[in-house]
Amino acid sequence: MDPHFTLSLIHLFFVVPLFLFIGIMRSSVPDWLYTAIFIIGAVILLYHGYKFVIRLQARSNYAWVNAIHLALIAPLLLYIGYHKKETPRSAYELLLLLGFAAGGYHMYSLVKMIQVYPESEK
Repeated sequence: MDPHFTLSLIHLFFVVPLFLFIGIMRSSVPDWLYTAIFIIGAVILLYHGYKFVIRLQARSNYAWVNAIHLALIAPLLLYIGYHKKETPRSAYELLLLLGFAAGGYHMYSLVKMIQVYPESEK
């Protein structure tokens, strides 16, 4: 199976629901979830930091994906995980925004990968 297909499915079935759940529930989420997203944020920072350097050296057109994870996603998860129930509403709103954006982007990617066309275009 194509790794990009798998990556899109993981984002659609795990990442997007997690972001939306936390963004909607805000300070009502269980305490353990704050620790989990802090750890996830740290892992994202390390992984995408490494991949960003590798892709920059290779002059890859996909370094922007890693840059977004480094500049927006990892810091936001670390921030929410660190501040826990004291996190301001704006951080939760940004997490919702990123959740919807990830959902749209990965749904679009899946549609492009499976090349879905109307019957009239075959």
